[in-house]
Amino acid sequence: MGNWKWFSESGSSGFKSSSTAEQVTEGIDATGLTAIVTGATSGIGKETARVLALKGVNVIVPSRDLENGLKIKEMILQENPKAQIDVMEMDLASIESITSFAQSFNSSKQSLNILINNAGIFACPFQLSRDGIELQFATNHLGHFLLTKLLLEKLKTTAKKTGIEGRIVNVSSIAHGYSKGDSLLDLEIINNPTKYKKYDAYCRSKLANVLHANELARVLQAEEANVTANSLHPGIIATNIFRFMNIRGIMLHVLAALGKLFTKNIPQGASTTCYLALHPDMKGVTGKFFIDCKETLPSSQSQDKDLGKKLWSWSTDLLNNLNIQK
Repeated sequence: MGNWKWFSESGSSGFKSSSTAEQVTEGIDATGLTAIVTGATSGIGKETARVLALKGVNVIVPSRDLENGLKIKEMILQENPKAQIDVMEMDLASIESITSFAQSFNSSKQSLNILINNAGIFACPFQLSRDGIELQFATNHLGHFLLTKLLLEKLKTTAKKTGIEGRIVNVSSIAHGYSKGDSLLDLEIINNPTKYKKYDAYCRSKLANVLHANELARVLQAEEANVTANSLHPGIIATNIFRFMNIRGIMLHVLAALGKLFTKNIPQGASTTCYLALHPDMKGVTGKFFIDCKETLPSSQSQDKDLGKKLWSWSTDLLNNLNIQK
């Protein structure tokens, strides 16, 4: 099958690109665990929440629109009346909203075993977040960076008390390999509407996801914390690939038809996320990148430890400066 062999070949995990989230978690009982899944009101995030709940996990769904979040909860409960789903308000593009969410969750008596940073937007027109940051970077990286930072102590404490390994999963993309790293730490470029290229901006944010997970893994290992951090490419999901693409007429239908040959459906797209979150084979594995439930080498830029440390410090300073300005 030449260069396309990986579309059907089983990886070291024994799973394929066609494996679904339910298939990769078959036989796993995760009763008693608690997970937060961002972006769980649609797409692979919703499927991730559904499958985790099916396995007994208490799933927290942060939602910018509470009504939408409650509809998703009701849909999951209709299929699985025993599902434990809680919906809380949070907007990943708002520092204030993320901080409020984390404060509410941390003040509760709930534990936290799994954090899945899944939410993301793809190649949208240029716009700024509430805090004045380009929206893709604000949502895909900075919001998740802050959320993870604010929930990290809860994850570490839960792991220490229970003896159960905590897991952080960053949903990235193979698009991270196409990012120009020289613009990663330059807010003047990130926020410049005249230099904005929506696909470049997406790739930049996805590179940040991998670097964040890798640096997080190093920090947690240095602390000897029982928490892992990994990142992944979920595959190209047929339902959302054309969302912000300016394609019309017959060409849209042609590309959609071709896409079915090389894209995943939603249950397949959520498989690697659920594998990293729940599978016992992932115990102790940290700082790695996965495609189709198989460890894969990410881009050379994403393996740059110095760039990862710089992004960590730069993101921290940026968030501090934005808070000071409020």
